[in-house]
Amino acid sequence: MRTAHEIWRDMLSDLETEFSACSYDVWIKTLTPYCVDDKGRLVLIATNAEHKSKVNSGQKIPIKIVAQKVAPYLTDIVVIEDGEKEDYSAAVAENESGEEEKRREALYGVGTPINPKYNFEEFVVGKSNELTVAAAHAVSEAPGQKFNPLFIYGASGLGKTHIMHAIGNSLLVSRPELKVIYVTSEKFLNDFISSIGNSKESRNTFRDKYRSADVLMIDDVQLLSGKERTQEELFHTFNDMHDAGKQLVFTSDRTPGEIPDISDRLRSRFEWGLITDIQPPDIETRIVILKKKAQKLQCNIPLEVLTFMAEKIDSNIREMESLLNKVVFLSGLTGAMPSVELVRDALKDYRNVTEEKISPEAIIDCVCKYFGLTGDVLLGKKKNKEIVEPRQICMYLMADMTNMPLETVGSICGGRDHTTVMHARDKIERLMSSASRIRTAVEDIRSMVFKK
Repeated sequence: MRTAHEIWRDMLSDLETEFSACSYDVWIKTLTPYCVDDKGRLVLIATNAEHKSKVNSGQKIPIKIVAQKVAPYLTDIVVIEDGEKEDYSAAVAENESGEEEKRREALYGVGTPINPKYNFEEFVVGKSNELTVAAAHAVSEAPGQKFNPLFIYGASGLGKTHIMHAIGNSLLVSRPELKVIYVTSEKFLNDFISSIGNSKESRNTFRDKYRSADVLMIDDVQLLSGKERTQEELFHTFNDMHDAGKQLVFTSDRTPGEIPDISDRLRSRFEWGLITDIQPPDIETRIVILKKKAQKLQCNIPLEVLTFMAEKIDSNIREMESLLNKVVFLSGLTGAMPSVELVRDALKDYRNVTEEKISPEAIIDCVCKYFGLTGDVLLGKKKNKEIVEPRQICMYLMADMTNMPLETVGSICGGRDHTTVMHARDKIERLMSSASRIRTAVEDIRSMVFKK
């Protein structure tokens, strides 16, 4: 666990770009880091009462946003005067003795920490996620007994990682004796690669680390596609833990059946328990999410402004919250009240902004115009390369730019099976990284769709 001084040092470079040179030199740079208190708050010392008042009234929110970017486990920022340090002396003593670091390591684990900000209380439940949240609660109340494994899938930015951390935080409170490990698939992969390049003892250490867990949660498991040896290791880890009645939780951006280049036996293990999805939230839920986030940031934002934001970014909660953070920051920086005009100014940096829903007809029309085809030919039965490639690009864009299930995309694209759509999507994804011609075509057509 890093000290307050280390965290502040890492924050300064970001803070320097967030404030004007004058504000940074006068109000920010002159703050002194003191400690991380027993409530997980970064405590900063102001030079005097005026300094403290200025930071608390107009600069605390952007400082907090940067702090939680640098150290996600921080819960808040506290600005005090030198004479108020006595209230935090116990926390300093703990930090200096190393006891606080040991306590937090025991609580949040070693490696990829469980983020205390992501809990069930902070997660807004709606029709798009209520089944998944109910299943997550059941897992946290009786790990290894219900829904094992729990496999959660959905597009990026909808809350899959939040739910994983919420399970972990719930267990750390209710069952502190359990060993809970949360890890990204990239971390699992890197740990495995490191172990096979070393001694037998190193490989055993890797296996003991993961298989000794009572609860193992692996995020974005689709990224193990094509990694045969890592998949084999995960397969044996799965069997060992499942046989011992230990809980496994996985997330992915697609169902087990849609993950390419993964072994059938591992795929079947993913399907043993409960597979549940998270869909983009409806507008009412998005407004509630924004309202709750704004209250946490201690910013009063009119309902019409929250509604406007919810209408503009409708498929990615993470981007929607990022937009809110930017609006709050701009409001604090300029002194202007959050308004629709302020949101419009902040929106230019967000790709997923939509004036209205993107229709499949718009995508088909743009693909046809780009390649000089008619709709009947594009969606027909001909299989020559000049038509198949545009057809696959059309399927890819429909899957990427809309929230339609693959079955619906296939139906629109000439009554094709969802596996055909999945093949087209994955093929175009691969070609975009290696063939500039395909990448250019996809981005050009995407721009045409947004301009319609």
